[in-house]
Amino acid sequence: MAILKQSNEVVVRENMRGGSGKASFYYVPIPDDEGAVKMASRIELEPGASIGFHQHVDDEEVYAILSGRGIFTDGTTEVEANPGDVFLTRKGESHSIKNNSDVPLIFFAVIAKKQQ
Repeated sequence: MAILKQSNEVVVRENMRGGSGKASFYYVPIPDDEGAVKMASRIELEPGASIGFHQHVDDEEVYAILSGRGIFTDGTTEVEANPGDVFLTRKGESHSIKNNSDVPLIFFAVIAKKQQ
């Protein structure tokens, strides 16, 4: 078992994956031990910001909405993203998320390798 704590260092990215505005990432360091989890982070999207539509070719991603509101898109469907919602993007699928509110959209993202 590993206990992994979020870093206090923030990484700010603009126009993430072709999206708009700023996304702030608070990464959880993942040991380089060939485990299934590639990345874990708490992400904050400022009002109006988005992570652009992108495909997961060799991995899967989960978003768990903590606070705020937004719109999650999987390419064919747009749904409201509310606190407590969880979205799974499987290998080969695509997605995006946008903060359409006037407060930060905060969610936890985990990217994992697709197991054989």
